[in-house]
Order: sequence, then structure tokens, then C-alpha cells
Amino acid sequence: MAKDDDKAAAASGDAPKKDKPERAPKAKGEKKKAKEPEGPAPTYKRATPPKLKAMYDGTIRAQMMKEFSYSTVMQVPRIVKITVNMGLGKAKDEPKMIDNAIEELKSITGQSPVVSRAKKDIAVFKLRKGQKIGVMVTLRRERMWEFLDRLCNIALPRVRDFRGVSPRGFDGRGNFTMGVREQIIFPEIEYDKIDSIKGMNISIVTTATNDAEGRSLLGHLGMPFRTTTASAPGVGAAA
Repeated sequence: MAKDDDKAAAASGDAPKKDKPERAPKAKGEKKKAKEPEGPAPTYKRATPPKLKAMYDGTIRAQMMKEFSYSTVMQVPRIVKITVNMGLGKAKDEPKMIDNAIEELKSITGQSPVVSRAKKDIAVFKLRKGQKIGVMVTLRRERMWEFLDRLCNIALPRVRDFRGVSPRGFDGRGNFTMGVREQIIFPEIEYDKIDSIKGMNISIVTTATNDAEGRSLLGHLGMPFRTTTASAPGVGAAA
């Protein structure tokens, strides 16, 4: 048996080995190329602009140029950003409220919010520096226009006994801030899943130089401002 093993080993040693093709040396820092995906490339830019943005570019800009006698199109006020802030004073006692507020604000705006923290200690409110006290989100471009469209045409008309938005929220430089007492006016919120009623502040920043220009811009965009005319008996007052 030993002789047979020796013969087999000798035969295997005499057999010619196949030469393997030489690989090109890799440069330092070179990584393996990932396999390219098949099919058409995805499109990340929307094909059509938001409805409110198209209306602003098509008709509102020309109307405001005639109204205020602007010399160039660049003088026409426009919206820069919209900030939605949800203050949660009870969050220091109920930490889970912050997580629920993040999910609700994310559903409303379509963008993940950031958590705002206390900047200093306040003994009267039993508040420590760094505690989570609210959530906020800043919207720009397409999401800003879409949020404003849903706010004016869907959310605000769902407010109980709604009689218009007060025009007192202007700051003297064309920027407008309003408050919402309940987040359930937005259709994205499911009433059965909320833990508590939360309010929010909505700030609309514009390039207007005064309140008259800012109010005209938001009025053309569909913001239902409260008027001073008295309504007929039996009809909901607009003032």
C-alpha cells in the first residue's frame, strides 16, 4: 500500500500545472468598482413646478408690478422660507412627547425636523440648559410652496368657526407670523394616534420691504386674511 501511495504522489508531482493569468497590480487606495445598476436612471427633479409657484410666476408677479409700479421684475416680493415651530413645555416631564411631535411635524411638512433645546437654566420653570423643549423645521423651494398651498386651501378652512387670519402678525418688514392652536387641522394627522393637542407657530419670510407689500403678496397667494367689513345676519363674519 505504501508503494502505491508513493507512485500516486510521484505521478501527481510530474503532472504539468496550468499557468494562471497574471493580474495587473492595483494602485494604492483603489477600490473595487461597484456593479452599475441596470435600467433607466432615476429622475430626482420634479417635472412640473408646484401649483402655487406656477401661479406666482404666471400671474401674481405681473399683477404686483402693476399694483406697486415696480420698474423691474426683481423688485417684486417673493417668499424666501417658511419656518414651523412647535413648542413643547411639557416635554421636560414627558420625554416621549418629543418623539411624537417629530413624527407629526414630519408628516405635516414632509421634512425631518430638528429638536430645539433650552439655551440657559430657568429655575422658575424648572428648566435646565440643554433640555429638549420643542421641534422646528425650515422649508424652502418646492416643499415651501406645497406647504403654503395646503395651509391656505386645506388646513385653515378646517379650523372651527374660522373667520380669517388676523393681519396683525406682520413685523413691519413684510414677514408674517401666525399661530395654529391644533395640529389636527392638517389632514396628514390621524386623530386616533395623537397623544395630545399641540399648537405651532408658522413664520413666512419674504423679501418685501414693508407690510403692505407682504400682505399683498400673501393675499394673492391665497392667504385668507380677516377683513373689516361686517357680515350679514346669520352668516359667519369675515372680520
